[in-house]
Amino acid sequence: MSLFDNTQFAFESKSDKDLKKAYYLYKLIGSPVLTNFGTKFFKLPFAVDLPFVKPAIRETIYKQFVGGETAEQAVVVAKELFKYHVSSILDYSIEGLTEEKQFDEVRDVMLHLVDLAKSNSSIPFVVFKPTAFGRIELFEKVGKKQTLSAEEEKSWINIRQRFEAVCQKGYDLDVNIMIDAEDTWMQDSADDLTDEMMMKYNTKRALVWNTLQMYRHDRLAYLKEMYAKAERGGYYLGFKIVRGAYMEKERERAQAEGYPSPIQPNKESSDRDYNLALEFITSHKERFGLFAGTHNEKSCELLIKLMNENGIEKNDPNFWFGQLYGMSDNISFNLGHLGYNIAKYLPYGPIKEVMPYLVRRAQENTSVAGQTGRELMLIEKELERRKKSK
Repeated sequence: MSLFDNTQFAFESKSDKDLKKAYYLYKLIGSPVLTNFGTKFFKLPFAVDLPFVKPAIRETIYKQFVGGETAEQAVVVAKELFKYHVSSILDYSIEGLTEEKQFDEVRDVMLHLVDLAKSNSSIPFVVFKPTAFGRIELFEKVGKKQTLSAEEEKSWINIRQRFEAVCQKGYDLDVNIMIDAEDTWMQDSADDLTDEMMMKYNTKRALVWNTLQMYRHDRLAYLKEMYAKAERGGYYLGFKIVRGAYMEKERERAQAEGYPSPIQPNKESSDRDYNLALEFITSHKERFGLFAGTHNEKSCELLIKLMNENGIEKNDPNFWFGQLYGMSDNISFNLGHLGYNIAKYLPYGPIKEVMPYLVRRAQENTSVAGQTGRELMLIEKELERRKKSK
């Protein structure tokens, strides 16, 4: 029997009505035909503005996977989750910005989230995407070491200052700052910026955390390279380890532009490197903070085993498990019940702005083998248990 089979703990926070609604939603998501139609439909610029669409989204996929329209609404959800020993990471889900003013506004939102995290023990991290602070094309150009125009130089300085402002405030208030991953063609410059922040702010502990997507075949080597560098420099490393989120786009772009794909040849290779990363970090625990972002039960069980073998306490503040809000509650709530550090990624924002995120969640549940079936089976099991106990 798996550690994560206890549905009473998994769904303790959910009413029968909540569970039944989630069940029918996962039934819909489990249909590739419906998901593919929805993906194409919501790419239409007017789709979300149709009068019947917003209410339907709000009561279904939005409510399942999003914490609310504002940070304050998301905090209410975070406090509710924390009653069951599950923390939250507020994720301001906005994408595709292009203007300097917009990037400054996101920086100000992040600074506000640092204040919220400081005053709410249910929120252990503040997270942002690098390209929320600057144009995608500029990250790519800097990563390729291309010559920048005077205007681009100024924009890059602005990006660095935005990174610096959020990391500095995190350092001043002792709040962890997590930086999400990007596509490979803009990741090199994001990595370099994040490493700069680690060198400056991780002198006492892992406070700034980068993200490694292990479906890339070069990330395990990068992890070891960063470890050697941190050992020489005497600073700490924080890493969120995930399998990855942009596989099809990465493969298509590599093929179209004629360069070798950065993606692993198969899922087994991704799983292997993910687990090897867990092994490497836990065996060098003195230098690392680890956030294992995964919906894979075997990887979670492996990390529990590795923590035991390496003498890492369940509640060690440098070691975390993580899942997305609305998914894999059987993992999250059972880990919380067992006393491990666990945090849900809790996105928030207006419906129109979070639609790209919601579409990815629907696609993920459809494409990941067994994900939707597992969610449905666990909900059925819990509803049956409740029926018998009445």
